[in-house]
Amino acid sequence: MKYFYIKNKLLRNFVLPVLVLAISAMIFLISYQYLPTTNWPYSVDKIAVLVLIFLLLFLLVRFFWPVIILGIAFIALWFGNNWYNSNYNLASFYKDGQFMINDLTGNKDNKNFVYTGYGSLYNDKVILKAIDYKSPLVRTFAVNACNTFFKKEQMQARTNETRLLIQCMAVFKKINHEWNYVSDPAQEEYFAKASESVGLLAGDCDDYSVLMAGAIKSIGGKVRLLCVKGHIYPEVFIGTQDNLKTIGSLIQNKLFVAESKDKKLNYHNDDKGNVWLNLDYTTYYPGGSYMGNSVMEYIYP
Repeated sequence: MKYFYIKNKLLRNFVLPVLVLAISAMIFLISYQYLPTTNWPYSVDKIAVLVLIFLLLFLLVRFFWPVIILGIAFIALWFGNNWYNSNYNLASFYKDGQFMINDLTGNKDNKNFVYTGYGSLYNDKVILKAIDYKSPLVRTFAVNACNTFFKKEQMQARTNETRLLIQCMAVFKKINHEWNYVSDPAQEEYFAKASESVGLLAGDCDDYSVLMAGAIKSIGGKVRLLCVKGHIYPEVFIGTQDNLKTIGSLIQNKLFVAESKDKKLNYHNDDKGNVWLNLDYTTYYPGGSYMGNSVMEYIYP
């Protein structure tokens, strides 16, 4: 142990504490989503976890400095794995830092931040692979939906953008109105590919979201998946507030009149102000109510 003790006071008393603090903060951020939600004042419980991580690492490093190398290697491997598996990069890490700071300080604007650290899980890669929107089966399914629903409105659309959004609504109607919820095998997670679900129109929330994402992407639409605790759902890209007014008027006055009567449209804005409309199966019209408001992560296929 003496061989690994650092005798240089500058390294031991300044450089190492700074490195340990940086690594502790990264480990804390990576594990932040797994910490239980509590109502402790000033987030004392979470800050205590950070302090504990720092103290344990600091004590180890002071007497066994190779631990710092292991810590750096762990962070590097974690970043490399997530970058490859789910496009989690330094920008994502920065956004997670914003989320964590806002959450710890109780910032009211925290709703504008979405935690992306959940992307480190292997499930993200499986979900992205399941969205096989280039499959002829998925493309045919989506085109048939467009030929079945709202053809008149598509023909009357003044812009290509509006016509595409109407076609996305047609895909939503086909999937949403015919979907049958079927659970995964007991104690297991099963992710059906979009090309599998087109012939079944059945499965759980991730199967629904995967099919919705695959079908919409196959006709040129943009979609993302949002993860909340115990649930995942899709949102379609609307863009500007003007686009929202246009498609909102169509939804409530022509496309889903009975389903959306006296109900509001639910959507999120991303960090650029773009509108993403809810396509969950909680209601029978686009923009229905959300099942859980605390978003853990978003996935962009």
